This record gives sequence, C-alpha cells and structure tokens, in this order.
Amino acid sequence: MTHSTHTGHDHTHGEHCGHTAIEHNGHIDYLHDGHLHNSHGDHYDEHALEVNAKNPDICEPVKDAGAHQHNADKAVPHGDHVDYLHAGTLHHPHGDHCDNHGPVTMH
Repeated sequence: MTHSTHTGHDHTHGEHCGHTAIEHNGHIDYLHDGHLHNSHGDHYDEHALEVNAKNPDICEPVKDAGAHQHNADKAVPHGDHVDYLHAGTLHHPHGDHCDNHGPVTMH
C-alpha cells in the first residue's frame, strides 16, 4: 500500500506530547504544524480527514460564529483543502463567512 510519509520528524507523538489528538478511522492522529500524523513503524504517515457525511465539503455558514481568528497551528487537512479546528468543529474560510465542515472527536 502506498502512503505519504512525513520525513525529518524527530518528535514522538503520544498522549502527553502536547499536540491535539483527533480520532480518525479507528485510530488517533496528532495535529502538528498543519499535518495529521499517524505513527507507522519508524515513521509518521500523513493523513487527511475524508470528506463524508460527518465532515462534508459544503457551504453551510457556521451559526453564531461571531468574530474569531483561525490559528495556523490548528490547520487540519480535509479532503483536498485545509480547515481550521475551532471548538471541536472544522471551519472552512469562505468569502465573508466560515463554512461548518462538521465535528471532530478529540482525545
């Protein structure tokens, strides 16, 4: 099976590493510098959340979002684009609003 790997990564992800842990396809990925990392032997695989019913790629403005900023440290690969993790929800900047791309389960 071919997969993307993250090279030159000397940090060890785990329960107390300080990075946001996100449930993804039955395992835990760690959000690190705009990448989702999953331990695989002696390296980390690069993952992206799939576009699906839970996390759609649709134009649905976030309700009651108010003024907020997106932190680059919370950039989450989602399908073929990048969303931002905000209060357990994927936000996708879109014109003058943010789209709601669904919840994520954090650990």
